[in-house]
Amino acid sequence: MNPTPTDDKRFFSEVKELIKSAKQNAAVSVNSELTRLNWQVGKRIQREILKNQRAEYGKEVIGNLSRELTRTFGKGWSKKQLHHCLCFAEIFPDEKIVYAVRRQLSWTHIRSIMYMDDALKRDFYTQMAIEERWSTRTLNQRIESQLYERTAISKKPDLTISKELELLKQKGEVNQDLVLKDPYILDFLGLNDSYMEKDLEDAILRELQQFLLELGSGFTFIARQYRIQIDDDDFYIDLLFYNRKLKRLIAIDLKVGRFKAEYKGQMELYLRWLAKHEQESNENPPLGIILCAGKKEEQIELLELGNSGIHVAEYITTLPPKEILEQRLHQAVVNARRRLENK
Repeated sequence: MNPTPTDDKRFFSEVKELIKSAKQNAAVSVNSELTRLNWQVGKRIQREILKNQRAEYGKEVIGNLSRELTRTFGKGWSKKQLHHCLCFAEIFPDEKIVYAVRRQLSWTHIRSIMYMDDALKRDFYTQMAIEERWSTRTLNQRIESQLYERTAISKKPDLTISKELELLKQKGEVNQDLVLKDPYILDFLGLNDSYMEKDLEDAILRELQQFLLELGSGFTFIARQYRIQIDDDDFYIDLLFYNRKLKRLIAIDLKVGRFKAEYKGQMELYLRWLAKHEQESNENPPLGIILCAGKKEEQIELLELGNSGIHVAEYITTLPPKEILEQRLHQAVVNARRRLENK
């Protein structure tokens, strides 16, 4: 029987997929070997420099080696590249870790991460890039937006952060503090100086893809103005999402002003209704996020919102200069850790 056009099309498609898969595997293999080579070169430079205690000797070794390698192999072995290799070996001294990382992240990923001063921050971006399969562009966007500093985990003691990152590394289990942020950067919404809660909601829905990226990993949009009926009264949840990593519904309440204590009761009502009527047997209890233009830290602390599954966060619709944002975030982390130490 002669093959039909449909058979031919299927045949061509299958062969194309084989070629694409082989090319992808080859690219991953090449990148893995390149990363391993860079680490080995850095390690060898490190050993050579340690033979001599003079600081200027390191510069001399790297300069001479760069010229020799360039003469032999051509471009790609500049002094800057050799400094990258040396930094890689110093930051990741354990070859077992390098072996695991090189199979999942590209050399460009690693270069973006390895110059961070904070080891916990490096570990955070490494694990999240692996878990979320971030491209290098996405990774750099996350770093630029101060993702680590804005994530709730950064407000915890270092030991707790290490344990939760280790859990992510070993079992792929995501703690909610790896997902929740404060503040949320919503500058992409393009809002005017004066706007209503409905304007904020409409803008979020227009830019839903960007908003999902800002929310973080695993979020899926379900509904806006989600209607719930209790007794004879109707209530509406501004935005309802599901997070597949946390395995729970996420209710978001949008407020244009600063946080008020009565918002707690409203969100608790939503969460208890969702737990009773919408939560599946294999899911975790619903979580609430109250997005406000400003926070009142003492009220939030006294209300113990974390015990109710409620996260209060600021949103910023106009991104301040990076230096000011860094100062604000740093101070937020200091304040949070101080409160933890005083408990």
